[in-house]
This record gives sequence, C-alpha cells and structure tokens, in this order.
Amino acid sequence: MKPTILIILLFIRQIAFGQDNIHKMDSLLSSFYSNGNLNGNVLIAEKGKVIYKKSFGLANETTKETLNENSVFELASVSKQFTAMAIVILKEKGQLNYEDKITKYIPELADYHDITIRNLLNHTGGLPDYMEIMDSTFDKNTIATNKDIISTFAKLKPPVLFEPNTKWEYSNTGYALLASIIEKVSGMSYGDYLHKVIFKPLEMTNTFVYRRRYEPKKMVNYAYGYVYSDSLKKYVLPDDLAETKIVVWLDGIVGDGTVNSTAIDLLKWDRALYTDKLISKESKNEIFTSAEISDKSKTNYGFGWFIEDNGVYGNIVNHTGGWPGYMTFIDRHIQNDYTIIVLLNFVNNDTYIPIADLRRILYKIEPVKFIELKKEEIEKFAGDYINSKGKVVKLIFEDGTLYRTTDGGEKFELKAISATKFQMMKYSPDIFYEFIITDNKVVKYIMTQPELKIIRELIKQ
Repeated sequence: MKPTILIILLFIRQIAFGQDNIHKMDSLLSSFYSNGNLNGNVLIAEKGKVIYKKSFGLANETTKETLNENSVFELASVSKQFTAMAIVILKEKGQLNYEDKITKYIPELADYHDITIRNLLNHTGGLPDYMEIMDSTFDKNTIATNKDIISTFAKLKPPVLFEPNTKWEYSNTGYALLASIIEKVSGMSYGDYLHKVIFKPLEMTNTFVYRRRYEPKKMVNYAYGYVYSDSLKKYVLPDDLAETKIVVWLDGIVGDGTVNSTAIDLLKWDRALYTDKLISKESKNEIFTSAEISDKSKTNYGFGWFIEDNGVYGNIVNHTGGWPGYMTFIDRHIQNDYTIIVLLNFVNNDTYIPIADLRRILYKIEPVKFIELKKEEIEKFAGDYINSKGKVVKLIFEDGTLYRTTDGGEKFELKAISATKFQMMKYSPDIFYEFIITDNKVVKYIMTQPELKIIRELIKQ
C-alpha cells in the first residue's frame, strides 16, 4: 500500500473518531513534549485501526536522529506478557503444567520446592527480588545472566517473603525463572523461542530480545534510553551514571525484561490476542483472569497482565514497564476494543504517562470543571469522619484549602466541583467526595471511586 493511501485511510479514521478528540490528544501530548516530559512514540487504535500515531523527539541524543513509527524501544516489564505467552504455548504443547514445581526444571532451587509455575506467572510465589540481593552480593565487573540468579539463590537461600499463594507481590525474580524454564523445556534460548512461536508467526518483524551490553550488535532505528542527570543538567545514557549502572551488570537477564519492539508491532500483538492464532480461547481466558490466593481474594493480575474491571471504561488489561531510560505502557480495553501504546526513551523525575487523560479523551469524557468557593463555604467540611469499620478519616482546612490526610501524614487537596462535591487531586483513579448537609449541618460524605466501583459512606463526628 502506498504511503499516500495510508495517510488518506488514517485521515478517514480520524474523521470517524472526531477531529476534535484527535486535536485534544495531540495538544495534551505536545504540551508534555514541549515541557520536556515526553519523548517517544504514541499509538492509539480503535478496533485495530489507528486513530492517532505520532513520534515525539529523538532516538539518539548524540546523532540527533529522530524517532519514527518503526523505532525500536526496550519494553522493560511489558516483556513479561511475552514470557507468560511462551509458557502457555509450552503448556498447550504438553511440555509442562502450571502446577509443576519449579524444582522439576531448576533442581538447584530445592529450598523453594513448594513454588509452582503458576505462582511465578501470577506473582504469588513469595520469592524476594533478585536485584536487591545481587546488588550487594554480585561482582558488578561482570554481566549477570539468569544462571547467576539461580546460583545466587541456591547459594544464599534467601527466605521467601510469604508462603506460596498466600499473598501477591510483584516479582521480577519469578519471570526471570520462567525464562530459564522456557529454555530448559524448549531446548532453545529464550529469545529464539519467542521468535519462533510468537514474533515470527505474528510478523512482528521489529521485535526481538536484545541485550545491548551483553551481546552488542549493530542496530538500525534504535531508540536509545536516556536518563536526566541533575548534577550534569542534561540527558545521558544510564551506563554513564553510577546510580543507574544496573543497566550494565544486569543486562544478561531475560524474562522480566529485554524484549524490544515498536508501537506498530505491539498493535499486531494486540490484534492477535483477539484471535486463536497462538493459543486456544480457554488458555487466553486464563491469561486474562485475575488469580485468586488462598483466602479467595483476587490479585488483579493474570499471566503477565494486570486485570482491571473498570467502572467507567469496562474490562481492561494492561502492563507498565520501567527501566533506566525507558517508560512503557500498553493498555487494552477488551470490552470496547481500544488500544493505547506509549513508548518513552527520555526519562526524568517528572516523567509520567498521562493515561488517565488519554482515556478520558478517548471516551469523550469532558474534564472536570472546578469552581472557587469562599472560605466559610469550605471550612465547614473539615473534621473527623468515621467509616463502617470504625476507622477515622481526617479532613483538615488550611490556608483556604480542604485536605484529606493519611495515616502517614500525607495531604491530598480536595478541590470543589460544586458547593458540596470535591475531587481529590493528584490521585488516580479519580476519587470524589460529596458532602450531605441536613438542617444546615454537615452530617456525612459519600466517597466514590467510579473506575474501581467503590462507594463508601463516612459519618461526621
């Protein structure tokens, strides 16, 4: 298809979505770019059709090469969904089972004999973080691999944080071990197996496992990741700073990161997940089902994906990724078939992905409009409020502003939407407080968090 035809098709799709919303998205993201808080690629699709796609900024600070739609980014923890898919494929081939103990494939870890593959997939195994352990024990003049994680745990035997399936705690260790299990069972390297069973079948031609320091090779169209140095007052490669040298000495680890891809390829991945091309419908359902722990509570995590039953946007699965120089995100709105992909490669202390704003624009939800109230109209809401479990929540009035305080002493501003309704600022998902007044007296408030379907009533003391 000729480029001009592609441009025409994208324009037609934008008309269908609404030029006003496209303009709002572009204004939002362009303002972030102008303020130095966004450098990367953004792609948004509706039912697989691109409605917004743009590259912001540089791929290479030294050469000043700019980003384009095929620029390749390190995905960081967004890689975990590919690790999980490879395990599911092996399970469907009959080469392993989710309930297998990890010691069946990694006998060196005999001290962790109760942990299963399923525990690793949904972060319920209790293994401590390998990065923290190796930071104080590993020779950083060499580059660690997955074998080094295994030998470190076999030698030091760090205790589990909790018994398997009794809690949920995010675990990079678990996904690194899953990669080692993939290699053991398949007889192939982690990268080669992912290429064979996922990337090649889906024609993800710019997606691969890449360890830039451990296995350097010439790369074309690569988005190098940069961090901002407060002391140097400029962006540099994380390799050049002592505090981010972790990118060098842990560069040989696979499974919890190191998949590299493009926004275009990730859309191919997204579309494949609506089909049975890689695995059966039953297996897909398990990937996107929130795991339960022993007390029957849900973890809101499946196999390599966070699971969200959103009260505003419907069923969503997503994952973030973060590594020095990179910030990544894929947001799949299963119920409404929207896809948001954001890949950033310049990161400073203020960098964040404005996902809440993008979602609101996508669903044509107008932003909240705040109003100004007089001092006497606000201060009457301050006081102690008690919930159904007896917990007291304090609202305080300081310098003309109402705040919700936390047990740790943190304060969140409550900003007025109406004479009796406020929104809590700098908190996501959105939280609203609506005060009930009877006989000119504040008697309670109703706290709602629509996206999480939470409604709570607290009585004023």
